[in-house]
Amino acid sequence: MRPRHTRRHRAVAALAASLLALCAGQALGALPATAAAPAPTPASSSPSPVSAAEDQAARAIAGSLSDSAWRARVRTAVLASDEVPVTALAGRAGGTLKAALARADRRIAAAKGLDAGVGSLLRLRLGAPSMRAALSAGTAPWVAAAASDDDAATVTAYDGRGRAHTLDARTAPSHPVYVVDIDGSKALAAGLDVMRREFGRNGVASAAPSPAREQAPARRAQAGTAAAGFWTTRITAVELQDDEEPWVKGDAEIYTLVTGFGQDGKVRVDPVDMPYLDNDHTVYRPNQILVNWSNYKYDLADAVMMEEDGSTNYRDLAKAIATALLTIADQGVYIPLVNAVLDAMPNDWWTDDPDYADSWYTLAQNDNGTRNGARGNGWMTVEPYFVQQF
Repeated sequence: MRPRHTRRHRAVAALAASLLALCAGQALGALPATAAAPAPTPASSSPSPVSAAEDQAARAIAGSLSDSAWRARVRTAVLASDEVPVTALAGRAGGTLKAALARADRRIAAAKGLDAGVGSLLRLRLGAPSMRAALSAGTAPWVAAAASDDDAATVTAYDGRGRAHTLDARTAPSHPVYVVDIDGSKALAAGLDVMRREFGRNGVASAAPSPAREQAPARRAQAGTAAAGFWTTRITAVELQDDEEPWVKGDAEIYTLVTGFGQDGKVRVDPVDMPYLDNDHTVYRPNQILVNWSNYKYDLADAVMMEEDGSTNYRDLAKAIATALLTIADQGVYIPLVNAVLDAMPNDWWTDDPDYADSWYTLAQNDNGTRNGARGNGWMTVEPYFVQQF
């Protein structure tokens, strides 16, 4: 994931158990200080496979930093970049760390339903800009896994001797902390490809929103015979709201599922990546195509905006949505599909991942102006846009 700034959108349901079961350790910030303890063994509240792999990677990296030369090399890389592909960095160093991180990468890809060829997803970043001075001065950093729970009160970091330190999740400590996270942009791009393939395998048409294609006769008539192409709905501006998050939590990645009935009268889902949505209370002007109307039978479609927080299994998500949508038959009129998409998600996915950001019902080809989301968490300004064929 990209380094966290300020953006976040809460899930509909209350968030569940904290990132890991934490034992008593050295506390910073608002927590009372205690002696550092051995690394805790997770209790009965099991983390997700992705969180568990990230935690194991954090322990392995922390242990490797007892080597002063390697610690200096990692420090230089972290200070020079927002995030470091740590598996590749460790590969040049060799040893057991390389093997441990490669195993963690494979576990993460499998848990997210991604193809093995996706490559390394693990990234290392500094927990907060305020830590740069202490890190530059040579303070030995601790290492923590990125949080997967918005409501976590504490987070565990590990030092080079394998000891656990319990930190306040809301106040960044003065001690430098490396955060082990995943490359959310890379994971999401690969995940949306998986979803499109899985939708297709399960009988639901799916495509990217912008490839040029011959449009249906009715839409050709609207555009006129002088120019070949297709009508789209284009986002000219968009903004999302936010709630406070733990400092250790990385940016989530935003995507939108556009749903409606295809030209064949069957439900279709078109995933749209929105990698530019980094910060809350920030207006973005992407001029991004959201809906390709040549794919749709009716002049209405729905959009469900989600954010991916790390543990999403894209293959399972696509299968669940496809199973729900295939029960809805074309009745000759537009039928809203937002609720069907949301209802398809198992309850445990609403604890943090994936999060429901907002939804838009009845988007129409001639919409021109600002549309507020049904949840009140965001708005977007759209316009009709004709993509002319060369």
